[in-house]
Amino acid sequence: MQILETATSALRSRMTQRVSTSKPSDAGIKKWELYRYLCTAKGDYGLNDRCLTVLNSLLSFLSDDVITSKSKLVVFPSNKLISQRAHMMPESTLRRHVSSLIAAGLITRKDSPNGKRYAHKSREGEIELAFGFDLAPFFNMGSEIKSAADRILDEQRAVKRLRDEISITAREMAKSFTDAAVDGSDNRYMQFRDVVHSIPRKASLNELKAIKANLDALLSELAITLTNIDNVKEMSGNGAQIERHIESLTESLLEETCKISDLKETVSDFEAQKPDVSKAESISLDLVLRACPDIQAYSTAGIRSWRDLVLVSKIVSGFLGISKAAYIDAVRIFGLERASAVIAGILQKSGVISCPGGYLRSLVEKARTAGFSVSEMLMLNLKSSSYQ
Repeated sequence: MQILETATSALRSRMTQRVSTSKPSDAGIKKWELYRYLCTAKGDYGLNDRCLTVLNSLLSFLSDDVITSKSKLVVFPSNKLISQRAHMMPESTLRRHVSSLIAAGLITRKDSPNGKRYAHKSREGEIELAFGFDLAPFFNMGSEIKSAADRILDEQRAVKRLRDEISITAREMAKSFTDAAVDGSDNRYMQFRDVVHSIPRKASLNELKAIKANLDALLSELAITLTNIDNVKEMSGNGAQIERHIESLTESLLEETCKISDLKETVSDFEAQKPDVSKAESISLDLVLRACPDIQAYSTAGIRSWRDLVLVSKIVSGFLGISKAAYIDAVRIFGLERASAVIAGILQKSGVISCPGGYLRSLVEKARTAGFSVSEMLMLNLKSSSYQ
């Protein structure tokens, strides 16, 4: 008996700690508005979407949309009725999620003597005493839930803003590398590539702050390099000589791209002998950019045409460690535009690809035997990004 009393006392103590003792004010709380706040802050309470579905079902049994201190907050539907309003959730699953809501302190059980859910009503039909699920704790925690939701929304806005700032900084970095004619083996160039590739798809605010700080530090180093280059130009009387030594990376890439464009004619005989199924595919630039948005960060002026994508993808191939031979081989098989789309796709999934160069070669081999489709790759990327 003493053990039972001790256990009962401990349980009551835990429930007292979890459930707020405040009550809805006379001004009232809009139940669906508070529910939406909880949907935002569900992680803070250890809830998933199925738990919220069950709570939605329970809230629907309250007759009042605006809850005040006078509202009756005990609902007593059967499991069958709750299941029907919870999109026919199985009763075993229903009980599990009800337990989660109780553990989170959002609802409590008000059991009848026989364990059934029902209500005593007056002659006028007014509920005098009800046994079932008490939703009062949910409304008592209204201010706490709203504060948690506001904090999360503020953090989400800060994360989005910081992501935009990182994207802009990355573009400035790419332009700085171009202006400084930095070689692909340069340590700062490799650090920049590593930092950009380390950005998680669902990064926290602190993670993004650290990434932004690293990019800012690298950008400052490049700014010093550019200043030194400008000083050399001013001190030298032979501007043409300096121009030859400090050739613009963009111009170099443009020349290489033109050479690769000429490659189409060079390999025309090869393509005529061995049809490439990927050539029959029709993909749009819009599809590439929607499925692979990360490549936009490497463009200084935005990607508005296939030519822009080709130039940027050539830069990105260097960041990814893809050799020139592998790049040209991909162009031979896919064509210049589709090869650029494939590189954009590899960049988009760089977080899970350990060796981008080897991965590109494997896709080329699959394409040779009609075992790879560029458009299917883009659609898979687009589908996966829609779930994030």
